[in-house]
Amino acid sequence: MHIFITGATGLIGSHLCQQLLEEHQLTVLSRSPDTATQLLGADILAVDSLANVDFNTVDCVINLAGEPIVNKRWSDKQKQCLLDSRIVLTQQISTAIQHSQTPPHTFISGSAIGFYGRQDNTLIDESFTAVHPEFSHKLCDAWEQAAFAAQSANTRVCTLRTGIVLAKQAGALAKMLPPFKLGLGGPIGNGEQGMSWIHIDDMVRLILFVLETKNLSGAINATAPNPVSNKEFSHQLGQALTRPAFIPMPSLLLKLVMGEMADLLLYGQFVEPKKLQTQQFTFNYPKLPDALENLLA
Repeated sequence: MHIFITGATGLIGSHLCQQLLEEHQLTVLSRSPDTATQLLGADILAVDSLANVDFNTVDCVINLAGEPIVNKRWSDKQKQCLLDSRIVLTQQISTAIQHSQTPPHTFISGSAIGFYGRQDNTLIDESFTAVHPEFSHKLCDAWEQAAFAAQSANTRVCTLRTGIVLAKQAGALAKMLPPFKLGLGGPIGNGEQGMSWIHIDDMVRLILFVLETKNLSGAINATAPNPVSNKEFSHQLGQALTRPAFIPMPSLLLKLVMGEMADLLLYGQFVEPKKLQTQQFTFNYPKLPDALENLLA
């Protein structure tokens, strides 16, 4: 297939491209095509504008682009940047698909479990509607709606409500490791908030599975089937590193440092990937201890 990817140099995109290049033709969108080619290899075609992509020749679009959500405090300006970096590009892709005579048969677009907003310990699947209407929900909802605008009899749209992606070199786990390795890690706040996570290898396999499973559509929870509390995650990470993990991060301090963005860490969700389980997708790392053992070995 000819696959067009945005966000190809990010955590998920870079791992995904390694797999796709074995069988498919890849075009990637990047603000710096030369850098993308250096990172991903000479076999890709890197472009810096959607105008350089003929969507009539594309079989599938995988849209993973977006400003990192936890890099900066959520000022009004930063919130707008987070919205624009996801929604404007997704709207442009949907418009290009709509105007194609032979449009891509599949459009897989990013989202996040932040769609559900803060929740208690209820296990949430894709049918859950009692969302908490905070910024993370509004961001993900607008992102998904921009993608669903491309849906038609010719184009299947899937949005991936992604959890915390665990990888060796980057992402949330890489940020947690320094204090935990020093024995300074521990729960955030009361530690009761849900952490719905997924191993990077399963995330890539999941995207390939969605691409190949034609009767999957709509929102799909991209998380491992066994979410844990933040307290349990901290305990398991400490065990994997053979370090103590009992020094808590006070809620007040986190809010002072990070502002509203601290809510992402202080509140969470326990999410299950029901649609994938119904389709018999098998996770290589369904439980956290196995995932951490693999990543930290």
